[in-house]
Amino acid sequence: MTMKMTKCDELVLAEMLFAPESISEAAKAHIAACEACASQLAELKATMALLDSWNAPEPSPFFMTRMKARLEEERQAAPAGFLERLRARLLYGSQNAWRPVAAMALTVMLFVGGGAYVGFSGVLDGSQAPKPTTAVVRDLQNLDSNAQLLDQLESMSGTQDNNSGD
Repeated sequence: MTMKMTKCDELVLAEMLFAPESISEAAKAHIAACEACASQLAELKATMALLDSWNAPEPSPFFMTRMKARLEEERQAAPAGFLERLRARLLYGSQNAWRPVAAMALTVMLFVGGGAYVGFSGVLDGSQAPKPTTAVVRDLQNLDSNAQLLDQLESMSGTQDNNSGD
């Protein structure tokens, strides 16, 4: 199902707010004539004016001092169990300590993954998957490998040739 786009759907009213010089004259004329687009543009202008008038509250001058003191208290407090100690280490400990551990874990994963790939693909032992052979080829290979059977067939064919020649 395809919907035909109207001119209103194609307009970008935010561009009208931030870069009115980039809007074409046809779009400006449409906004002037279309009541829905004009009301949306007015609402956007009112919202932007409200955001411009809003001032962010200033933090207390002692906020950072209290925050640092609280963090230091949390660092000094002894966690109760293993999980709490692990959580505290992750939250408040140095993040640089985990980098060598992560690098070593990644190296081990690469070696294990590469070894598994090499083992499954048969690259190391040089063996390749046997090619499928047809029944005729398999029969001929079996005949070639059985020399006694070939000798018996030759002796039978030789006696038949001698009997037919008499």
